[in-house]
Amino acid sequence: MSMMDSMIVTTASTAIRTDFNISVGTLQWALNAYNITIGAVLLVGVSLGERIGRRRIYNIGIFIFTLGSVFCALSDNITFLIIARVIEGIGASVMTPMSMAILTHAIPTSKRGKALGIWSGIGGLALIVGPSLGGFIVAKLAWQWIFWINVPIGIVAIYLSSRFLPESTGKIDKVNMLDSILIVLSSAGIIWSLSETTSTKSLIIPILTGGISLILIVWFVWRQSKESNPMIPLEYFKSSVFTGGNLATSLLYAAMYGVVFFLPQFLQVVDHANSLVAGLEILPWTGTLVLVAPFAGKAVDKFGEKIISTISLILQGLGYLLIAILVSNQSPYIIIVIPLVLAGVGLSMAGPALQKAVLGAVEPVAIGKASGIYNVFRLMGGAVGTTVSVIVFSRFGSIGNVSSFTNGFRSAMFCAAILSMLGVIFSLRFKNDK
Repeated sequence: MSMMDSMIVTTASTAIRTDFNISVGTLQWALNAYNITIGAVLLVGVSLGERIGRRRIYNIGIFIFTLGSVFCALSDNITFLIIARVIEGIGASVMTPMSMAILTHAIPTSKRGKALGIWSGIGGLALIVGPSLGGFIVAKLAWQWIFWINVPIGIVAIYLSSRFLPESTGKIDKVNMLDSILIVLSSAGIIWSLSETTSTKSLIIPILTGGISLILIVWFVWRQSKESNPMIPLEYFKSSVFTGGNLATSLLYAAMYGVVFFLPQFLQVVDHANSLVAGLEILPWTGTLVLVAPFAGKAVDKFGEKIISTISLILQGLGYLLIAILVSNQSPYIIIVIPLVLAGVGLSMAGPALQKAVLGAVEPVAIGKASGIYNVFRLMGGAVGTTVSVIVFSRFGSIGNVSSFTNGFRSAMFCAAILSMLGVIFSLRFKNDK
């Protein structure tokens, strides 16, 4: 449910933009507010779960997420929706890591791999089902219902969790609120300052905000180097695999989120598909996960993280590049099917390869914290990627007419291709021990 809500908004984006009469630059915050909040709060939530109980924090997270969903459904303007998405993100920030921690603790080691494989498969369905389900709901009901459906599921989930899931705790880390505030302010400030460059005549405030945010990041890093139990241990980054894997992950998802933000809008604005059809037309891209995921893990084990992640990033970048070259304001949908499949295969295989590289670069006792750092890089990369794609779209196109939208979309796809190829630079730094 938490993963799906980062995707389900995409096919509803055109309806939300039209309903609220807002720009693409403003619309991006319906997606970014959620992802930034998860990335910024995730490590705090993990620390709280380890300290006071994983199931307890898990249930609190579901409750906050469900409450945020109600506020999203009741939103009558974009400001209210963005605030509600922040509330959703606070809840979602602990749902995913706590569910993995509860599962890992409760399942015997001999069965843990299979259990986590099922967990990953169910989570991966969000990528496949999210856009299509969102399109179906918008076409048949209204965009508000993409949030209302979370309410009964959340209530049932809290009941089942309280009844059946065991309580557990982990290594008790002190939660440093100053570090948490620095992460939230610096990440949101940088992304806001980037997005404002497309919608303001004066760059003074965005530049000042960005500069202050960079200072906060430097302060945060300095504090991590001095603390005995840091939120993000800097010694992890002495490993080229850990550093390269996280940076490649950021670029992988930066490219992906830029595409998932604009592709449904392109299919609706230029190809005149309704939201349901647009959601279904994305399936050649997202649906490859079903076919590729069972083989991705085996391929990584056999050939190594370096070669699989490198090839996968190239495939994703090639798919986006072909779409940028082939589309026009009169081109048939069929010409982008093969590029979508190529990009989908790359995305489906790069994720497991990069995750294994990052988690394999630290000691087993540090896997929990390393997983949290990995997800922070993934989510922040997605938020930055969305913002960068909006900047590029606004520079070369607009929503004024079909031709302008096509020009902006093609430019955004070129940008996604470049981001994917930049990821190759970091994946090539992996050691190949196979």
